[in-house]
Amino acid sequence: MSDSGDEQARFRFPAADDPTPGTRRLLSMSIYASLLGLGGVGVGIRGMVSLIGGGVPIWYTWVLAVLGMVSVAMAVAAFLSIHRRFLPWVLLLAAAVPLAADVLLAVTY
Repeated sequence: MSDSGDEQARFRFPAADDPTPGTRRLLSMSIYASLLGLGGVGVGIRGMVSLIGGGVPIWYTWVLAVLGMVSVAMAVAAFLSIHRRFLPWVLLLAAAVPLAADVLLAVTY
């Protein structure tokens, strides 16, 4: 890698001279991310009820929390890469994978 500054960073906060992302793109990404967030809230509530009810293994809450944080980190990375063509969508779709594992785990216990 060169230090010339010509290379564009994959993940960065938008600069003042960056073009604004399209409204449709931003809205659709926001709706998808909010659906991911609602799924995470549902998993959190279900996990809390299972924990209060007892009978869950010690690792249960840690795994739920870690998978949730991985999903959130991917969603944040998607918004930081909003000026890329396909990377935000790949990251948002990838954020659904740990959330789906969270849902399966929450339903199992």
